[in-house]
Amino acid sequence: MELADFLGLVHPAIAVFFVFPLIGMVVNFAWQTRQRRLESKNSQKSKIPPVVGVEHRQLGNWLTGAVVGLVLIGLAYPIGKNIIKNQLWAKDAFQVTFIFVMFVVTIVSLVLLYRVKPPLWRGIFATLTGAGIVILGYQDGVFRRDNEWYWSHYYYGIAAALLMIFSLAIVPDIYKDRSNRWRTVHTILNCIALLLFIGQAMTGTRDLLEIPLSWQEPYIYQCDFANKTCPRG
Repeated sequence: MELADFLGLVHPAIAVFFVFPLIGMVVNFAWQTRQRRLESKNSQKSKIPPVVGVEHRQLGNWLTGAVVGLVLIGLAYPIGKNIIKNQLWAKDAFQVTFIFVMFVVTIVSLVLLYRVKPPLWRGIFATLTGAGIVILGYQDGVFRRDNEWYWSHYYYGIAAALLMIFSLAIVPDIYKDRSNRWRTVHTILNCIALLLFIGQAMTGTRDLLEIPLSWQEPYIYQCDFANKTCPRG
């Protein structure tokens, strides 16, 4: 394996080592938080400690940052590879600068989303973070599997990241809303996100099987993928 191949493993390695275990912990604390709330509502004495709610929120915040960061890493690899392969800085310096600025803006917007309190600013920075991810995702070099968008690792990942960003933005509103509407929205969106993460695990495994090593690319890309045939040497 060459250096480019090892760099291509950074994204899935972080997902397996850090993000998916974190998803499991967040789901576990979410379930315990809900159970404790229901028991308290029914005037039952719960054996679940009150701290589970705080830990669920803290780990949820970590999860949003981890998911967005993982998406950015996953996008940076093919975009950077395309820039280097085509020497894009010599052909279109503006595009390279634009891509770099978009990465910076997206990261800064996410950091500020964690810090700001007013709903308007939370909406602004959540929108900027989501827009940055979408714009970067449509740069040259990113494999999106547009012909099979319903089974695409890219589209699942972007959708999950956008849901996590929105969930982070509405967290302060959940604690202020006594009607529990925002809590219900939060629960529904994160259940959808959980299904997308399951899809991510399946599609990511499939894509790892399909991606050739660097030295194999000139030969693999001569194949006819529609008819599943390759030229014989």
